[in-house]
Amino acid sequence: MPDNRQGARLRATAAQVVDAVVTSGKSLDTALPDHEARVAREDRALLRLLCYGTLRHHWRLQFWIGRLLDRPLKAKDGVINALLAIGLYQLTETRIPDHAVVSQTVEASRLLRRPKLAGLLNAVMRRFLREDIASSAPDTAEAVHDHPQWLIDAIQNDWPGKSDAVLAANNARAPMWLRVDASRTTAGDYVQALQEAGLAAEAFDAIAGAVKLIEPAPVEELPGFADGLVSVQDAAAQLAAPWLLRGNRRRVLDACAAPGGKSGHLLELGGSEIDLTCLDRDENRLQAVADNLDRLGRSATLLCGDASTPQAWWDGAAFDAILLDAPCSATGVIRRHPDIKLLRRASDIAPLASLQRSLLDSVWPLLAPGGRLLYATCSVLAAENDEVLRPFIEATPDAGEDDALHNTNIRDLMQRKACGVQVLPGSADMDGFYYACLERAG
Repeated sequence: MPDNRQGARLRATAAQVVDAVVTSGKSLDTALPDHEARVAREDRALLRLLCYGTLRHHWRLQFWIGRLLDRPLKAKDGVINALLAIGLYQLTETRIPDHAVVSQTVEASRLLRRPKLAGLLNAVMRRFLREDIASSAPDTAEAVHDHPQWLIDAIQNDWPGKSDAVLAANNARAPMWLRVDASRTTAGDYVQALQEAGLAAEAFDAIAGAVKLIEPAPVEELPGFADGLVSVQDAAAQLAAPWLLRGNRRRVLDACAAPGGKSGHLLELGGSEIDLTCLDRDENRLQAVADNLDRLGRSATLLCGDASTPQAWWDGAAFDAILLDAPCSATGVIRRHPDIKLLRRASDIAPLASLQRSLLDSVWPLLAPGGRLLYATCSVLAAENDEVLRPFIEATPDAGEDDALHNTNIRDLMQRKACGVQVLPGSADMDGFYYACLERAG
């Protein structure tokens, strides 16, 4: 446990990160690196826990804060609101002693240059404990489910009878899934290697090469990670490459490739038998693809370009297979990115659906007759999934669905939609992913 000053600095930093997300609309992936250098290396795991946990339970924590404060804090004191939320999260979700939480939270307010609010924080946190405010039943759907109302409504509409499970799964901590390079080892052998390294893990029989760690671990501790023997990738995301490559698929396009997880999997499975082009419109993100493939010892053609404007980069040679991992709301991976619940808006969905349809229309002509296109999103919303695919198929005479899975063991873990299939968050401890596989007639 950090000493009081060190602990206070950690909590002050966590408050700045959370406030950057809640008040300034920054992503957690951006805000954390901006601030974590201020925290001792040995404290950064706790920093991440506090930030992720507080954002995961934002609405419940704000409900309690509303019960505790006679009037809301001023807008300029948003960082103190974040600090208080972090304090309440610790009191209810961690084993940190109550007295340490209170004293370090109070001291953190001074580090944040709000000394006049130190007394208020001390008083309301002690009241929270004394009156057992945590037992108060939330009086809003947002606080009950820890989601914004628009997303609750959308999930309830799209997943009747399953919405409570989806919402609960979104609020759970995600496991760390690994993908072993099947050309070099097996999941069973790698589980043994992990055990020898002191890391408990289990293979996932439904997906070859998928391994789940019992407890997350730094990648530096994973045997063979630096040499490309294993990659971090959710099991649901590991469905894409084998599905797309089923059969003879020589020339392959990964149309929205960054950060390159699925690209690497395609190359591991296809080896020298496939000619892979990795496309992304962002040069920095394309570099992430290059770095990922370099670690794996794999190579591909990397192009900086927009899939919606193929005339700017396409050489005219048709592709046998296209992976379209389309930009989306990411509502299927909220458990890994709880800030999505705060950053995404209902008004975002229609433009995303329009973009997804535009991408489909743009890359379909690049597919050879008899070729396969796999459309994927990490969304659970019908507006981005089957409601995009169904009208596309209806409007495209040579497009038909091919739902013959490479692995029938996974079928029971998927929800069949009007078009395509959905893996719901939490199913076999996987992320939420949607897939629709299309074949071009000819």
